[in-house]
Amino acid sequence: MDVISILIGLIVGLVLGGGMIYLFLRKATDKRSENIIKEAEAEAEVRKQQKMLQAKEKFLQLKEEHEKVINERNNKIQQAEQRVKQKETSLNQKLAEANKKDKKIEAIRKNLDNQLDILQNKQSELDKLQRQRIEQLENIASITEDDARKELMNVLREEARSDAAKISQDIIDEAKINANKEAKKVVIQTIQRVATEHAIENSVSVFNIESDDIKGRIIGREGRNIRALESATGVEIVVDDTPEAIILSCFDPVRREIARLSLHQLVTDGRIHPARIEEVVRKTEKRIEEEIVETGKRTIIDLGIHNMHPELIKAVGRMKYRSSYGQNLLQHSREVANLCATMAAELGLNTKLAKRAGLLHDIGKVPSDESELPHAILGMKWAEKYGESPEVCNAIGAHHDEIEMKSLLSPIIQVCDAMSGARPGARREVVESYIQRLKDLEHLALSHEGVIKAYAIQAGRELRVMVESEKVNDEMAGQISYEISKKIEDEMTYPGQVRVTVIRETRAVSIAR
Repeated sequence: MDVISILIGLIVGLVLGGGMIYLFLRKATDKRSENIIKEAEAEAEVRKQQKMLQAKEKFLQLKEEHEKVINERNNKIQQAEQRVKQKETSLNQKLAEANKKDKKIEAIRKNLDNQLDILQNKQSELDKLQRQRIEQLENIASITEDDARKELMNVLREEARSDAAKISQDIIDEAKINANKEAKKVVIQTIQRVATEHAIENSVSVFNIESDDIKGRIIGREGRNIRALESATGVEIVVDDTPEAIILSCFDPVRREIARLSLHQLVTDGRIHPARIEEVVRKTEKRIEEEIVETGKRTIIDLGIHNMHPELIKAVGRMKYRSSYGQNLLQHSREVANLCATMAAELGLNTKLAKRAGLLHDIGKVPSDESELPHAILGMKWAEKYGESPEVCNAIGAHHDEIEMKSLLSPIIQVCDAMSGARPGARREVVESYIQRLKDLEHLALSHEGVIKAYAIQAGRELRVMVESEKVNDEMAGQISYEISKKIEDEMTYPGQVRVTVIRETRAVSIAR
């Protein structure tokens, strides 16, 4: 019992001691919290005061800036008001001066009106005196004033007409004399300043070789090399007894040049067989196209012509390989361009346009395909298509009178073209007609379906026609040969006979890889 009481007493003592300790600690904690809160409130009050001071400073600064802006604006407004007042004062002064001038003008006008009235009165008196004088003269002369005036005018008119006719006739006679002299002078000076060579174009080229042994290699086994070369170029290759020379015969200078360059490359390289021949001919054709462009560029640079379309430059380059009645077309066009420039300078016209039109006047003769239009009209359409001026286009189209001439440049082109072609030795009409006959032969063969190439060789005595093996069989090849020969008999005039050879070739190509 005593132990239990003691335990109970201990427990009660512990509980009371813990409660007292808890109360003591709580009081201490509350006191510390109050101190922290007071310190925080004091710090917040300090920061609040600082923020308020900063806000007041910012407000004062903004207020000063605003007042400064307002003062500046007020100053500008005052200055503007002063300027307006000054202008108003100036306008008032000018208005006052204008009113004074108006009064002076009004006074002057009244004075002039009075003087005009006086003059009108005096004029009336003078008219009256004049009428009295005329009436007296009419009574004395027994003729009215209108009749006298008409008679005098008739006499003066007849005299003036007679004098005018004499003067006009004198002027016309003098103008004719001077015009003939000036025209002859211009033409003679133009001709004297231009000198060109005679026509030397022909349809045969000679290819020189080092030894006659090369002829056998060019001919090939059973003539396959020479046949391949003739088929690829359309040129007749004559290998005869002429020492160290091979004849290339063709009316087309471009084909002849391609054949000559191809032969030169083949002989130099040493490899001569059909496949190599075709490869060399293709490369040579590409090289000739590049040379045509280079020739065109060099020509326009030599003549001082600028800003020409590339297609027209190419057409100018093709002229090197064309001829007109045996006269080289490029040399003829250059000559016409120089003649036109000289004549335009003598007449005070635009020399650049004249030279341009002179160079381009025959571009219609070098089409890549056949056309039914006259070469002058075709050339004019090309020039219009590629941006040439209307004066140049009209001069090209009118130089053979196909269209109306609309500028002074057109007759100059016509005259210079005639001067270039009409001088002795410039052209050979027989060569031109011969070449035209060969072209007609080829064109006639190409009009048949299935024909891909046609070449007139041996001066037009043989026509070689190449057909597509896929479209034309052996029987059709014989039929095409017969039809072409009959069409030549019916539509063309030619000496002797024309042999038509149709060639149909089939190839099988495989590549080993």
